[in-house]
Amino acid sequence: MATISLRVDDRDSKLIRDYAKLKNTSVSDLMRNAIIEKIEDELDVENFDRVLATMEKTHSLDDVKKELGL
Repeated sequence: MATISLRVDDRDSKLIRDYAKLKNTSVSDLMRNAIIEKIEDELDVENFDRVLATMEKTHSLDDVKKELGL
C-alpha cells in the first residue's frame, strides 16, 4: 500500500480531524473517500459532456411523459 502525505495548516488539520471524529472514521479514510469521490464526479461530468455533444436531439420531460402515456 502506498502513502501520500498532505501538508495543511493547523486550522485545517483541526477541522479535518474533528470532522473525521464526528463521522466516526479515520482521517485517512475520510481523505481517501473525498478524493475518490471528487475524481468520480469529475469523470461523470466529462462523460456527460461527451455524450451530450454527440446527441442530435433532446426531448423535454413533458414530451417523454406524453410519449410514454404518463
